[in-house]
Amino acid sequence: MSAAEERGDRQERDDGEGGEEERRERGGVRGLVDRAKGFVAEKIAKIPKPDATLDRVSFKGVSRECITLHSHLDVNNPYSHRIPICELTYTFKSGDKVIASGTMPDPGWIAASGTTNLELPVKVPYDFIVSLIKDVSGDWDIDYVLEVGITIDLPVVGSFTIPLATEGEVKLPTFRDLLF
Repeated sequence: MSAAEERGDRQERDDGEGGEEERRERGGVRGLVDRAKGFVAEKIAKIPKPDATLDRVSFKGVSRECITLHSHLDVNNPYSHRIPICELTYTFKSGDKVIASGTMPDPGWIAASGTTNLELPVKVPYDFIVSLIKDVSGDWDIDYVLEVGITIDLPVVGSFTIPLATEGEVKLPTFRDLLF
C-alpha cells in the first residue's frame, strides 16, 4: 500500500469517527431543544387563563328597525391586574339561518381578580323575524343558538379567543306587553 493510500484510509476513518461524534452532539442538542420546548409548553399550559360563561339571552327592546336582544356574559379573571378585551364577536342563529352577526370592538377591561359582567346587544332586523314566522307563530318565541368569541390579550401568552355558545329560546313580547 502506498503512502497516499494509507493517508486516505486514515482520513476516511477519522472522518467516520468525527462524523459519528458530530451526529451524537447534534442529537444531544436536538434532544435538549425538544425537552426545553416541552417544558415551556407544559408551563404555558398550566398558566391560569380567564374563562367565561354565557348566561342567557333576553329581550331588551323594540324599535322601528329591529328587535334588540341582550346576551349576558360573565368573564372571570384569575390575575391580580385587569386585562383588556380586544373584541367580542357574535353570531346569532335560528333554524340554521344566521340572523345577526357582528363585532363589538374594544368593549373594555376584565376587572382584576374577579368577574366582569358584559352585555352584548344583538339587533335582529324585522325581515328575519318575518322569515322565521313559522317558528314564531307556534309559540311566539325564537329558538336560537348564540356563538360568542371573547378575544383578550395576555402579556405572556398573547392574544387568544375564549369561544362560548348557548342555545335556548327568547319569548317575544306580545302586543299587550308593549302597550302596558
